[in-house]
Amino acid sequence: MAGTAEKIILTGLIGRDIAASRSPWLHEREAEAQGFRLRYDLLDFALLGKDESFLPVQLQLAEKMGYAGINVTYPYKQSIIPHLHVLAPGATRVGAVNTVQFAGGRRIGYNTDATGFSESLRAGLPNAPLRNVLQLGAGGAGAATAMALLEMGTTVLFVNDLETYRANELVQRLCAEFGPNRAVRVDDTAGVLKQVDGLVNATPLGMASHPESPIDTALLQPRQWVADIVYFPLETTLLREARKRGCATLDGSGMVVRQAAAAFEIFTGRAPDVARMLQSFLNFPPSMTPTGSHPSGWQQA
Repeated sequence: MAGTAEKIILTGLIGRDIAASRSPWLHEREAEAQGFRLRYDLLDFALLGKDESFLPVQLQLAEKMGYAGINVTYPYKQSIIPHLHVLAPGATRVGAVNTVQFAGGRRIGYNTDATGFSESLRAGLPNAPLRNVLQLGAGGAGAATAMALLEMGTTVLFVNDLETYRANELVQRLCAEFGPNRAVRVDDTAGVLKQVDGLVNATPLGMASHPESPIDTALLQPRQWVADIVYFPLETTLLREARKRGCATLDGSGMVVRQAAAAFEIFTGRAPDVARMLQSFLNFPPSMTPTGSHPSGWQQA
């Protein structure tokens, strides 16, 4: 009958080199399981030949096309902020946005990375001591994991980044939020690693295109835990070597699925089945990964 065609919910992902993203698979399979239609588009600025200056144009286009919202990944999680009308409290605290909702003529920015990481850590390493933690990486994803760790009770978070200014900015923001000396920038990761309970890798190192470990894994001790937010591959060099040394480990699947689940609910208004989305993630067909692509295996599905 005319006029009864089912409406398709439109969503997507803005980023660079995201051809191998699993977000379309995750979101579309969950919608299908719930009995409605959702289309998730990859808006790859590298393939489009666009740079950061195209962000406001892309947002306007998505709004005009009737998108419910859009995810944002590297390298635009912070540069997207000036083009939004309002930030949810979590995005304001983290200083980065990975989910934008179009509602009532406004662009609302959210950050689902922080809760995605904390939920993953609680589920995957429920007994992990969090008193002192070393984090590698202070970008958009690193800001989210750092915020999550301090909210979960980490007493002192040591932050290292090759870009010193980024580490300084993150540490200043964390100390302003949680109190003096709760976060400390460090350069000597080898020295700090001896005293911490755990290690979080929030850098791209470990991805298929950058397979090296971000630290000397010979320095790890069996009493320590190691978490990696990279998910392509799930077993990074860091995690593999950490397990060999007796460390408890956490791969990036839990964070990436849980942040996607939270975004799914923002876009659709429907609660996702997180366990089902995790199974969908693990069942992702290898044939769907484009040959020669640069997988977005860091920060965002």
